[in-house]
Amino acid sequence: MIILDGGLGRHLQAMGAPFRQPEWSALALMEGPEFITKAHAAFIEAGANIITTNSYAVVPFHIGEDRFRDQAGALLDLAGQLARGAADAAPHPVKVAAGVPPMFGSYQPDKFDAKRAADMIALFRRHLDPYADLFMAETHSSIAEARCFLEVFADTTKPVWLSLTLEDAHPVAGKPMLRSGELLTDLLAIIGAGSNMAVPSATLFNCSQPEIMDDAVQAVVTYLNDRANFNDKAGFADKVPPLVGVLANAFPLIEKTYGGANQTLHELRGDITPDAYADYAVKWAASGARIIGGCCGISPEHLRQVVARLNG
Repeated sequence: MIILDGGLGRHLQAMGAPFRQPEWSALALMEGPEFITKAHAAFIEAGANIITTNSYAVVPFHIGEDRFRDQAGALLDLAGQLARGAADAAPHPVKVAAGVPPMFGSYQPDKFDAKRAADMIALFRRHLDPYADLFMAETHSSIAEARCFLEVFADTTKPVWLSLTLEDAHPVAGKPMLRSGELLTDLLAIIGAGSNMAVPSATLFNCSQPEIMDDAVQAVVTYLNDRANFNDKAGFADKVPPLVGVLANAFPLIEKTYGGANQTLHELRGDITPDAYADYAVKWAASGARIIGGCCGISPEHLRQVVARLNG
């Protein structure tokens, strides 16, 4: 089992790092990078063998247009350096996933601008590449977003992981959907269909409620059992390609009309305890997930319990 880290932003907040809206986790890059090193180390100590760069909020949506224009490159370099340093200092082998977030805000596929996004994603690629073992899209919520990401990385020699956020307020059993309302199977059908896109070696689901994740895992496993034209570039020799993963969150249900990630700081669900999250993880693994971590609200303690249960 590949263990990814948990929700870096909320763990930074819990640690007392500089943290507020709209900057979110980018504020720690600007004012307290030492907290980021400690957060990476906490997830590594809990059992993560992949950590994600603290790059999610380095977009105009969070830091503003002016700071993005003037500081984005330096902030991405710092995020890469901190993750690489933590991975290299780990007591067990740890890889670095360069996180590539939605360029125009979480859960807001209607604001996606493909032309501008391609240039912005290329900036992430350029600055994070020296530190990364793989690239991972995070919280992509539409086919257009996913396609743009895969096109920018069409010629990379490093593994590419595609992590999608799912409609969880009004799910339809047996028909998992992206937050755009598009069917997951429609996205899967275009992956690998042309030479102008990278073929992801892992498909993951993140920043959605744990209750809906198993349906998506089963849908991908079923779909991929019928198609054998995916390439395995993940570098984990004991896994059959492509890999499927889950990084659920601990948010309450969020309706499409909530106003965007900068509108408020959501409370976390009290019922998503480490034991409860580990129960979900065991179920996902049984359905075929081979990568398990967490998103917003999933702490090192959650991860530690997941590792203990899966190893047991």
